[in-house]
Amino acid sequence: MKFREYKIGSRMFGLAFGLSMTITLLFPSFDLAASVSSEVGLDKQLAIGWDSGWQLSDPTLLGLNKPLKILVKKDPKSGKPIEPAIYAYVYPAGTSLPNGVIHTANLGHGVEELSIKDGRITEAQKKDGAVFIIKHSDHLETFEGKGHPLAYVENATATMGWTPDDVIKAAADTDILHAGSGKTMFVREGCWWCHTLLPEQTQDWQVFGAPPMLGDFNGMSPTSFGSDRKGPDLLHVGSRNASREWMMLHFFNPRLVQPHSIMPRFDYLWGKVDAKGDKIDFAKWRKEYDEYREGQRTTPPDVPMYAKDSEIRNLIDFVVNLK
Repeated sequence: MKFREYKIGSRMFGLAFGLSMTITLLFPSFDLAASVSSEVGLDKQLAIGWDSGWQLSDPTLLGLNKPLKILVKKDPKSGKPIEPAIYAYVYPAGTSLPNGVIHTANLGHGVEELSIKDGRITEAQKKDGAVFIIKHSDHLETFEGKGHPLAYVENATATMGWTPDDVIKAAADTDILHAGSGKTMFVREGCWWCHTLLPEQTQDWQVFGAPPMLGDFNGMSPTSFGSDRKGPDLLHVGSRNASREWMMLHFFNPRLVQPHSIMPRFDYLWGKVDAKGDKIDFAKWRKEYDEYREGQRTTPPDVPMYAKDSEIRNLIDFVVNLK
């Protein structure tokens, strides 16, 4: 038979490739499916939402179909102060619910049961919207024998009557994080091509913080671990540097804070107008910056304050939320 040896070789290659993909992708999925979501994992999936990659509800990755993470300082129904303040994860009507609510098995044993029974998450409806909070169980001996309470998800819309509109109206803009939309910006702009979200178990601990645990990524899509590191790891960057002013300078032109940075400018994420509604003259700014770089000016030009509905606000919200 002509070229018989090529047929055998191609089949052997296909078998070896299939086996390697099984070992790489299928086997680890059993560990992931058996993992119990940590409080960090619950916060991530509730703050980010259903999917940060391409989706039919947001085909051009504009950050649509995303929840809001809101610091609640008073009960939106009664107006009574809440001390200490808590974070609520607000899903306006029509926003896709997080994976842990749609597929409760992603939460893991114990967390799933608590979230369904005590948290009533199965009563949440996409068409009506919902508000979620993270609660802690006292049933240590039943669900976890490690001496700390097990975190689970509560549907505050079902348990306390909180509606998305009520929570949003009661919050100041400074208490609202668009971290979900910002994750979409992070993926769309290719930030994970140069920055990882995965410190290694080496000297990384001393610089970037401890590596994540298995349950820290339940329900995340995509995880955005990254595969190369041309810049620092960002998993805990919000704990190292939560200055929005610094972030604003860095994203507008990284050379403002690090003269030898190889990071590209992301000034276009400001849009056309600043926080006051005035048109941003990018050409003028770059001309003045070049004058500063060449020593013709003693100070660089001021970076325009971004509008609250700009894409850069979303991206900065996501970055400062990484803790």
